[in-house]
Amino acid sequence: MRFSAMRHHFTEHVPFVLAMPAYLWQMYFLIVPLFFIAAISFVSDMSSASWFFTLAHYGELVDKTYFKVIFNSALLSCLTGALCLFVGYPVAYYIAMKARRFKQMFLVFLILPSWTSFVVQIYSWFYLLQKHGMFSNCAALLHLTDGPVSLLNNYGATLLGMVYCYLPFMVLPLYTVLEKMDKRLLEAAADLGASPWQIFSTIVLPLSRSGIKVGLALVMVPAFGEFAIPDLMGGVKDMYLGRVIMEKFLQFRNWHSGAAVVMLSFLVPIFMVILLGVIVSMRKHLKTEE
Repeated sequence: MRFSAMRHHFTEHVPFVLAMPAYLWQMYFLIVPLFFIAAISFVSDMSSASWFFTLAHYGELVDKTYFKVIFNSALLSCLTGALCLFVGYPVAYYIAMKARRFKQMFLVFLILPSWTSFVVQIYSWFYLLQKHGMFSNCAALLHLTDGPVSLLNNYGATLLGMVYCYLPFMVLPLYTVLEKMDKRLLEAAADLGASPWQIFSTIVLPLSRSGIKVGLALVMVPAFGEFAIPDLMGGVKDMYLGRVIMEKFLQFRNWHSGAAVVMLSFLVPIFMVILLGVIVSMRKHLKTEE
């Protein structure tokens, strides 16, 4: 009896013990630096002995220039999330519902680009979008353009790079939810005479809302503070929070003001996701009342 209790106690705590390295890693390299950044955003100057609590660094952000930067980053984040959902939902649906024999192969192809460096993925698009790249030469051969043109350094190239790099973060949560869905519900609805659109709108879409929320959070939150893709593929025509943070830390060496911008880039997308969830919940509540 005692041996059975010890074995149960051991097997109950093994998952926690095995997960401790991941918890410690996340605590040391994410939570602690985040608290450090939050702390230095509220102090005057840590290099001097007479530093004090202040909100002056956040007061600097109350400016129309920063409002424009926040708007640009929020718009890019929302468009990236919407396009990833528009492109990723059919992909996740096909892999989960239709692709039976080649399901694992499709998943490998989906994750395969993530095995390479993020910067390498971005630079791979330069060969396709540059002035004498493949897309430009094909457009010239088809007489769609007068000659080779550069497809880089514009908003479309930025969106293309964002969707390409963040699409797996949308597809995988949707695939997980759709894969676990009870397929007998779809068969029962079809037997009762429901059309494919009715099945999708009344069964598949409501049951996959959790995957949509997770996918939007995984895409929109990091996309809000993205620096590499807009800077490399979009040029410097529009300013985003990621570039502001880079300039604050690396060029101006203003850690306190940069920390305030980091906290802003951390809180605004969380507020956007919460607001989106509240809007969806309110719509669901209104439909239920009707």
